[in-house]
Amino acid sequence: MYGWIWRHLPGNAWVKALISLVLVLAVVYILFQYVFPWAEPLLPFNDVTVDNQ
Repeated sequence: MYGWIWRHLPGNAWVKALISLVLVLAVVYILFQYVFPWAEPLLPFNDVTVDNQ
């Protein structure tokens, strides 16, 4: 998959590396801004099985 992306990016190696970095940062931004907040209520991190005594 990464090879396919690398071959289809325009430019030389430096330009491809810069575009790849921008793509990775965009994916991380989308994950933290939209995907993780949406999925957080669905995860069982706040389900506590121990009672406070």
